[in-house]
Amino acid sequence: MKTFLLGFSLLVTPLFAAPPEGSTSLFNGKNFNGWWGAATENPAGYLALPAEKLAAKKKKSLENIAKHWKVSDGIIHNDGHGLFLTTEKNYSDFELSLEFKLDPKADSGIYLRGIPQVQLWDTTEAGGSWKHGAKKGSGGLWNNPKGTPGREPLVHADKPVGEWNAIVIKLVGEKVTIYLNEKLIVDQAKLYNYFDKKGPLPKAGPIQLQTHGAPVQWRNIYVKEL
Repeated sequence: MKTFLLGFSLLVTPLFAAPPEGSTSLFNGKNFNGWWGAATENPAGYLALPAEKLAAKKKKSLENIAKHWKVSDGIIHNDGHGLFLTTEKNYSDFELSLEFKLDPKADSGIYLRGIPQVQLWDTTEAGGSWKHGAKKGSGGLWNNPKGTPGREPLVHADKPVGEWNAIVIKLVGEKVTIYLNEKLIVDQAKLYNYFDKKGPLPKAGPIQLQTHGAPVQWRNIYVKEL
């Protein structure tokens, strides 16, 4: 727990805050070096491609990324459309910390090892997703089976729409722990494999920033491999 709180203490202070101890930055503040674009697709498929075919897929995806994602003043902006920003590197066990800011009606998320997802959305009634559970807050493992631990956040910890939120996500094996704005919202819950309901999580895969519905901004993105 101390590791999470340390991450937050560094994360929620100024823009361009120093990385949490032992972490490396996934975003250089200038461009999308180290990233490519992928949709909701089984990572087992593209990770099994021959190197030259995977390289071609990644190169082609950057055309879409250029249309829908941009960097301004050290902040990543997405227009609510397009492929998801996807790390070139694949990660196994890790602690991810970042800040995000949602526009009204945004419905976004974070994929872990390419698996959906840590849900981020406008939690107001006007956001239009109360029927899907948005009233309970962001940060739950929304694609897990209904009724399973972690699918819904333990508490509503979102800041008002239009303000920056700080999230820390720890994935070890198949278990996920999440803090949103310093509040525990998922406590060592299993992340189910969306693409293979009876199978295990992949041992490694990319981190993805999902886009859907409305603009989202991201900054201070750090990962610590465990």
